[in-house]
Amino acid sequence: MKIAVIGANGKEGSLIVEEALNRGIDVTSIVRDEKKAKTDKFLVRDVYSLKKDDVKDFDVLVDALGFFGPNVDQYVPATKHLIDILEGTNTRLLVVGGAGSLYVDKEHTKQLYQAADFPESVKPLSEEMGKSLDVLRESDINWTFISPAASFDAKGPKTDEYVLAGEELTFDKNGNSEISYADFALAMVDEIVNAKHQKERISVRW
Repeated sequence: MKIAVIGANGKEGSLIVEEALNRGIDVTSIVRDEKKAKTDKFLVRDVYSLKKDDVKDFDVLVDALGFFGPNVDQYVPATKHLIDILEGTNTRLLVVGGAGSLYVDKEHTKQLYQAADFPESVKPLSEEMGKSLDVLRESDINWTFISPAASFDAKGPKTDEYVLAGEELTFDKNGNSEISYADFALAMVDEIVNAKHQKERISVRW
């Protein structure tokens, strides 16, 4: 299996790369600076300079991009560009999503970021990531969008365990919704290998 990871030098992207390499998967890093490549194989590109020829030979393209602050409005155009270059190919797109767009009711009428106590500073990020999910839903490509738990811990341990959930925010028996970056990477690579949730948004927690 051959995969490529956009944002391979980021906190989550680098862990996905590491997890995939540990399983013997052929991984190419897509980075803007070759000095930041985490693998022997790499492409020096930003998301908008990627072309169909760059990605057509990969089984899976992982979008681990992070847009923050004034750049959060880049989630939708970046997603649209990836859809454009993947149309007509067999390459699957797997996206590191956010928790803010998870639903908090069974009717799927209210998302987490719309809650009154949701941090104002994170709302724009969550809203834009949710819009990028909507764009994927309307596309013809083969995609999977994976949302973490409400508490997404960059420094959390790797337990090699996780609970797979769906479109709704879920909690453990103690009422917590948590996952570490390392165990999220485990879930991501499991989906890369097993392809059990094509054209779906799923979520993971402990």
